[in-house]
Amino acid sequence: MSFYENLVMQTQLNYSRYYGVYAAGKTPYELADKKALTYEKQIEALLQELEEADCVVVGGASGLSAAGGGDFYYGNTPSFQKYFGKFAKKYGFEGAFAGMQFSFAAREERWGYIATFLNTTQKAPVREPYLDLDRLLQGKDFHILTTNQDTQFVKLYPEEKVSEIQGDHRFFQCSRCCEDDTWDAVKPVEEMIQAMGEGTFVPTELIPRCPHCGAEAFPWVRGYGNFLQGKKYDGEYQKISEYIQKNRDKKILFLELGVGRMTPMFIQEPFWNLTLNLPKARYIAVNDRYDFLPKEIEDRGMVIMGDIARVLKDAAESVPVKNAGKKRA
Repeated sequence: MSFYENLVMQTQLNYSRYYGVYAAGKTPYELADKKALTYEKQIEALLQELEEADCVVVGGASGLSAAGGGDFYYGNTPSFQKYFGKFAKKYGFEGAFAGMQFSFAAREERWGYIATFLNTTQKAPVREPYLDLDRLLQGKDFHILTTNQDTQFVKLYPEEKVSEIQGDHRFFQCSRCCEDDTWDAVKPVEEMIQAMGEGTFVPTELIPRCPHCGAEAFPWVRGYGNFLQGKKYDGEYQKISEYIQKNRDKKILFLELGVGRMTPMFIQEPFWNLTLNLPKARYIAVNDRYDFLPKEIEDRGMVIMGDIARVLKDAAESVPVKNAGKKRA
C-alpha cells in the first residue's frame, strides 16, 4: 500500500467511527476559534502562500466542478435539465447520481443513460474555475489530487501530474473485475450517443462488454459497483505518494478546493494530517459551506468561506496572464 493510500485508510476508519457526526455535516475534530481575516485579506494571503510555496498539492473535489457549472450531480439544476432532461422527464428523478441509481427496466436504456452521463463529462470544455486555478499555478511545481471523475484536470495537465484516485470517465472495466484491465470508453460512448439519437435506448449490440469474459463493462469509477482497485488504481495513488515524499521537507502548500462531507477521508483529513506532520507544510481550503480548520493547525492554515469560482477568479485576476488554459507539457 502506498504512503497516501495508507493515510486514506486511516481516515476512513475515523469516518466509520464518527459516521453520525459526518452525516450531520460536522467534523469530530476540535476546530480553531481564531477570527477570520476579511475576504480581501484572505485573497492576499492565498496569493502570498502560493508565491512563497516551493510546491503545491491541489486537492480538487466535487465543489470545484460544481462552481463552474458542473452542478448536475445532486439536484434538478438547469445543467441537469440541459444534459439529462429527456430521462428526467420520463422518470422524474433529480440529479445525475439519482439516475445512476435508478432501476431501468431494460439494459439498453440503462446504457443509454450511462452513455449520456459519460458523454456529458467527456465532452465538457474546461470549466472557468479550473482555468483560473491554472493561472494561479503558473510557474509553480505542483501536483493535482482529485476525487472528481469528470476529466477536467486531465484536459489541462499531463497524466503524470494528476492523481485520479476515484476513477476516470474515460475508461471502462469489467463489471465482474475478472481481469486487472481498463480500456477506452470514449469511442464506445460516442457510438452509443450517435445510435441513441433523441431516444433513450442504445442498440443491444452496442452495450460494451469485457473483452476477457464477455460480461458487461462498466465505467472505471467508484460508487456504482465493483470499482477495480488494480494496477491503474495503485498507480494513481503512487503518483501522489511519490510527489509528497519527494517534497516533504520543502515548503509545501496543500490547497483544498470543494470538499464536502461525503468523502473527507480522501483529501481533507489527509491534508490536515500532512500539514500537522510535515515541517514546513501550509494549508488553505476554499469552501462555500464548511469552515473547518482544526485547532492543531490553526497557525499553519486558513479557510476561505465563499464561492470557489469567485475566490479563484478574484485571486487569478491579480496574476499576469501567461499560458493559462493550454495543456501543460
